[in-house]
Amino acid sequence: MSDFMPEARILSVVIGAAPPDRLDKALARDVPEEAALSRSRLAGMIAEGAVTREGRVLADPKTRVSEGDVIEIAIEDAVETATQAEDIPLTILWEDDDLIVIDKPVGMVVHPAPGSSSGTLVNALLHHFGGRLSGVGGEKRPGIVHRIDKDTSGLLVVAKSDRAHHGLAAQFEAHSVERHYLALVHGVPDAADPRLRGIRGVSFESGGILKIATQLARHRTDRQRQAVTEGGGRHAVTRARVVEQFGAPPAAGLVECWLETGRTHQIRVHLSHVGHALIGDQTYGGRRRLAAKAVGDVAAMAANSFPRQALHAATLGFAHPVTGEWLQFASPLPSDMEDLIRLLRAVTSA
Repeated sequence: MSDFMPEARILSVVIGAAPPDRLDKALARDVPEEAALSRSRLAGMIAEGAVTREGRVLADPKTRVSEGDVIEIAIEDAVETATQAEDIPLTILWEDDDLIVIDKPVGMVVHPAPGSSSGTLVNALLHHFGGRLSGVGGEKRPGIVHRIDKDTSGLLVVAKSDRAHHGLAAQFEAHSVERHYLALVHGVPDAADPRLRGIRGVSFESGGILKIATQLARHRTDRQRQAVTEGGGRHAVTRARVVEQFGAPPAAGLVECWLETGRTHQIRVHLSHVGHALIGDQTYGGRRRLAAKAVGDVAAMAANSFPRQALHAATLGFAHPVTGEWLQFASPLPSDMEDLIRLLRAVTSA
């Protein structure tokens, strides 16, 4: 092994009793928790030839193992990422050696992608950390465990270490992370509305809470969009309650949404599906507009020209992946949503 990766440290793992029938699953079970090696990282290390038994490389994740086998894993020091650090201001609510919580502004992409290689949250974080990263997935980069859209504002937690990345990802997979959003929507969902009762996947829980449970998949003709589908896709559950309503009769509402799952564009797709698309959502809101006779000329003009989906990730709660302490964060509504609410309230109270 010393000739394989001279600068790697070697982790020896003894396979325990009644192991799973595959190498990858056995390692996921038996690697010590303090090693902070996620399942995806272990899979990558197997593929890279960093896993051996009695000096022989085990490159097939389906390799059978037995109780008592000693598996050696060569763990290299984290390498520098190719993504460029950029000096971009950040609003930081919490930071320690393992994670950071950010209040993301409107207009910032979370992760570099084709067409958005700079100006992202990852670029900004790399500059902020200044090389002080223990590494995620073998690379000195922030660990993105969840995302919010470019034009959605609000809270994000990002891992700074493999152990934090593994622990946070497990919480998101188990749906134990608390994420509440505030949205301005067309109309107001009402349990007494027979139209809603007739939509597949829609139900109401105690307290008038709207529950939307459907499958979500990529749109058949527009690959940039998601869509509700009856077959295939991924299970998605959104709950929502009305916080405030505007106009008489109500033409718009402030709605609190919380996620049981976290699919791409989930809130936007689900609220559009039930006929209450987000104000300003050009992708899922269609041509829907607020009528001046319902909310007044000024409020209608402001709502109909709102430049983004009116969605804000307002609260975030999770167990610290290392200490176990429950952490809870809140972000106030951004000024553009506050200004629109003020105009809508003025008409409602008149």
